[in-house]
Amino acid sequence: MSLYLEMLITFFKLGLVSFGGGYAMIPLIQTEMQNHHWLDISQFTDMIAISAMAPGPIASNTATIVGDKLAGLLGAVVACVGVTLPSLLLILLVGKLFFKFQEHPIVKAAFYGLRPTIIGVIAYAAIKFAVSNGIIGGSHYLDIKSAILLVVAFVLLIKTKIHPAYLILASGIIGVLLF
Repeated sequence: MSLYLEMLITFFKLGLVSFGGGYAMIPLIQTEMQNHHWLDISQFTDMIAISAMAPGPIASNTATIVGDKLAGLLGAVVACVGVTLPSLLLILLVGKLFFKFQEHPIVKAAFYGLRPTIIGVIAYAAIKFAVSNGIIGGSHYLDIKSAILLVVAFVLLIKTKIHPAYLILASGIIGVLLF
């Protein structure tokens, strides 16, 4: 199978089964990258950081970066189309059906069930991301500098109206100074 077809199928599957946005996709993307031996954990982490900083959805940003790394500009296009096509097709179908059935008790119940699960998946991704980057776990139970930066960023997001882009920019500068 050609690399382009493999990327298209892989990212289409990721786009099809990932609910809850790009951050909920991170564990799935990481698993696929490792299964295909496309990226190691360090490269994956760097790509997630870049994808989070760039404008646009993290899933399509990550797919584009991975595709570019693997097969250049055409690979970037193939991977991005692969990850976004299921969403486009599903949103056209679901959008049409949702307005018709949004007040149905089964539909309401399904959405109430999805919300906490999606939060759990995002929390899992954040914890796994922290462990794989040595912020928690590893040879030191806790990387103090990283943990302080994490807590300060979290508190600032909760207590102030600071835009996350400024926070990301500031943390990059702090990273250069601290690490």
